[in-house]
Amino acid sequence: MNVDVKTLGKVAVLMGGRSAEREVSLMSGGGVLQALRSRGVDAHAFDPAAQDLVELKRLGFQRVFIALHGRQGEDGSVQGALELLGLPYTGSGVMASAIAMDKVMTKRVWMAEGLPTPRWVWLSPERQVREDVIAVPDTLGLPLIVKPPREGSSIGVSKVEGYSQMQDAVQLAARYDRDVLCEEFIDGDEVTCPVLGSDEQARALPVVRIVAPEGAYDYQNKYFTDVTQYHCPSGLPAAEEAEIQRVVLAAYRTLGCRGWGRADLMIRASDRKPFLLEMNTSPGMTGHSLVPMSARAAGMPYEELCVRLLADAALDNPPATTTEARR
Repeated sequence: MNVDVKTLGKVAVLMGGRSAEREVSLMSGGGVLQALRSRGVDAHAFDPAAQDLVELKRLGFQRVFIALHGRQGEDGSVQGALELLGLPYTGSGVMASAIAMDKVMTKRVWMAEGLPTPRWVWLSPERQVREDVIAVPDTLGLPLIVKPPREGSSIGVSKVEGYSQMQDAVQLAARYDRDVLCEEFIDGDEVTCPVLGSDEQARALPVVRIVAPEGAYDYQNKYFTDVTQYHCPSGLPAAEEAEIQRVVLAAYRTLGCRGWGRADLMIRASDRKPFLLEMNTSPGMTGHSLVPMSARAAGMPYEELCVRLLADAALDNPPATTTEARR
């Protein structure tokens, strides 16, 4: 994909922000900024925690690369502000971002379309009392996963092996979200699969298989250690990888995603069936991140990936032309 960087104009790389994933966002944004500049893009760092978004207009930015993670970054709020400012931005629009940020809503949409996702129990604040919490394993079995439904990067996630661990796991997740998601544990391979593009032009990239120490693919092992193994090519049978890519593309399109995204899945060991866990609409772009790894396997260097994502920046509702506005 050949892009004339002069047509991209002055670019803001949004990074940092106020979410629990601020530290990761700064790493992602720093990598993107360096990559864009290396290709001649007039790119500048912009931290919404330090500057008001309306400054983007005053400072003359013409396009935005969103390298924010978590709430107020990939939940539709920043996307809505950029829509109002009329500044094209990378990634999914307002609705898809908002739905994908909420794992419970995502599951409801996927289930309505017949897409596979682990069984779950949703605990609202009123249901986080001991009698309701202790009953969850009766529904989902053990072990199970407890997580905040609107956080990423494995923040606040626990694997529960016994009834006695349930209350502590729910309390940990509730530190990050008012609601708590309890999810059936799928025993098997953990994989992820990125998608680039929009609508019928969207294409799945190679699958990445993740092997973490003792299965603990947590925040620390994602970003700050080198003990987790990533296999890309995945080493999975060709038919299995193709099925994962098919499911991921369907999941991406069903949510209305555009630009790029990355789905996380588990492959059940007993029958090799893939189960969708979540869709990331602003995936990590750090040195440990998986979209760049998959893109490299497809022959796309990191710098080229960043430029392509930026070139695909768009608005859900582009401003009407003067003629259209008068009609």
